[in-house]
Amino acid sequence: MAIGWSKDGAVQEQIDATIESGVELARSRLPKGESRTHCEECEEEIPEARRIAIPGVRMCIACQSELEKEQKALTLFNRSGSKDSQLK
Repeated sequence: MAIGWSKDGAVQEQIDATIESGVELARSRLPKGESRTHCEECEEEIPEARRIAIPGVRMCIACQSELEKEQKALTLFNRSGSKDSQLK
């Protein structure tokens, strides 16, 4: 059942697009290449166990945690689901 001028299945398409966007964002944040021995932010040594567990790691745990907090703050608002984006 369509609501307003939306075609049937539009809601599911929006959900699928949001999921695909989230997966793409997560994949883009995965480390690539060879692990660093020292953090690129604070120059602290990255433990060998972390380098083995996460191939391509570039930051120590403290710096990575801070980066993820900042990234999470930027992605809390879902623009694709806002009324303003649907009116255009």
